[in-house]
Amino acid sequence: MNTIISFIIIFGALVFFHEFGHFIFAKRAGILVREFAIGFGPKVFSYKKNETIYTIRLLPIGGYVRMAGEDPEMAEIKPGHRIGLLLDENGIVTKIILNGRDRFPNARTVEVEKADLEHQLFISGYEDMEDDSLKTFQLSREAVIVENQTETQIAPWDRQFASKKLSQRAMTIFAGPLFNFILAVVVFTIISMIQGVPVKEAVFGNVLPGSPAEEAGFQEGDIVLSIDGSEVKTFTDMTSIVRAHPNEELVFTIERDQQTLEIPVVPEKQEVEESEPIGLIGVQAELDKSFSKIALSGFQETYLMTIEIFKLLGQLVTGNFSIDMLSGPVGIYKTTETVVQTGLLNLLRWTGLLSINLGIMNLLPIPALDGGRLLFFGVEALRGKPVDRQMEGVVHFIGFALLMLLMIVVTWNDIQRFFIH
Repeated sequence: MNTIISFIIIFGALVFFHEFGHFIFAKRAGILVREFAIGFGPKVFSYKKNETIYTIRLLPIGGYVRMAGEDPEMAEIKPGHRIGLLLDENGIVTKIILNGRDRFPNARTVEVEKADLEHQLFISGYEDMEDDSLKTFQLSREAVIVENQTETQIAPWDRQFASKKLSQRAMTIFAGPLFNFILAVVVFTIISMIQGVPVKEAVFGNVLPGSPAEEAGFQEGDIVLSIDGSEVKTFTDMTSIVRAHPNEELVFTIERDQQTLEIPVVPEKQEVEESEPIGLIGVQAELDKSFSKIALSGFQETYLMTIEIFKLLGQLVTGNFSIDMLSGPVGIYKTTETVVQTGLLNLLRWTGLLSINLGIMNLLPIPALDGGRLLFFGVEALRGKPVDRQMEGVVHFIGFALLMLLMIVVTWNDIQRFFIH
């Protein structure tokens, strides 16, 4: 149950911050946001405030922000259609009723001659079949279309995504991955506030009770100068040597209270899944809790993890990293199950890592992802005009289909790895 709750909270937070980035910059650009959704599939919960519906959907595998003008979203009103119109006290149309006019006894029935719901915002038509005078009704910018008892707000052209400047559209799309990186920075900063920032130098912090380090006589504050004669400059240098020598005696040359000591220790052998065993002695790096270190730590950790992920992507492209090693939702769930058992700080660190992953994956220039859309914006900037929307839609559809295929393959590999073998 802890794993399920943790997985839902983590995945929900990642999706929420990603979509919130899109949402907040769409709002800043003046784009009509129709829906802010967490999850896909049938609605579990919905709440409407102002012009946006906020929904939680059944399948917690993503989310979306539905912006006006991105998809066909309203029925087209053509000449000859008989519709109902509700007007306010100033004679401005507030509701356009396509069917079920009997539910609106005050609606005025009009046979449409001409309609413009985007630019000039009017409907012209004949209100009485015996009266051949053409009447024109002005629409409110917030007017809604009622179809099958569902109301959809019209979107004047200046409220649609496509009407905005290229920079505004690009920023609205880029903001999703950007907010994932911001979330990672916040998470890593919180971790540093709780435990402090590990110093770079090879200085011992906490010595774990019952560990080989404690049995050998190491103490907090010991400075490692060398191991078996090899100079040690950083805590990472020390860790690398220890990990490479499980069950082998190592002689540490340390400085303690301005004295130089030589202390032998045998790293404990630790088995690692799908890897060679490593050595551990049971010490942690000294922690710095100064404000300056904590303030920078979130940015530094996010940067370092981003670089590591890009290295793995490079290995995937060059063939040094197999697709079988990728994980989908099942693999993430199983890893979360392991991390939950190691404590809150590791769970927070895992959340930050996943957030960076989500941000990077969405920035890849793959159709159907944010990076794919940004690529089309780049082409638009070079050409001086947008790419044909139908062609772009086909490319994104093909990309989405390929991504779904990859997701199926990765999920099947996860199932085989964790439940069959």
